[in-house]
Amino acid sequence: MARHFTFRPIDVFRDRQTIIDFRKDSYIVSFGTPEELGDEDMYVAWMAMAASMYPKGFVIMEYKGVPVGQIELEMIVYEGRPIGYVDLFYLIPEFRGKGYGKIQIDYAENYFKNKRLSEYHLRVSPTNKRALRFYEKHGMKPMMTEYLTQKVIRMRKQL
Repeated sequence: MARHFTFRPIDVFRDRQTIIDFRKDSYIVSFGTPEELGDEDMYVAWMAMAASMYPKGFVIMEYKGVPVGQIELEMIVYEGRPIGYVDLFYLIPEFRGKGYGKIQIDYAENYFKNKRLSEYHLRVSPTNKRALRFYEKHGMKPMMTEYLTQKVIRMRKQL
């Protein structure tokens, strides 16, 4: 099954509605509302900039040519050192709970290793218990609670 998955760089013109829909659903799952997305045009503009900076980090995951997920990966400076940062791991509902998230984790970890990074972080809603269990199962450790527009848990993994 894994051989039917492919990753391709996000094209904000071609993928505009897909990335908006995926991001909105991610907010519904995490926070119960899509309102956190804010202005769609601002999100698409940010995605265009980020995808141009990290074309292999901002990707659509396809199954047999159909978009089923999205990954947003970048490099940031945290406490004076470069680390990987996951802005988004997303799978459509019918692909959740089937082990396909591991394919996304593997993609991200290979991406970060190729960038010679030894650690990556992400943030997850404390109410998203399924995601918390998934990340912990795959070696991520909670670091701290942070307050952005919503309460989130920062997690990290050493590579």
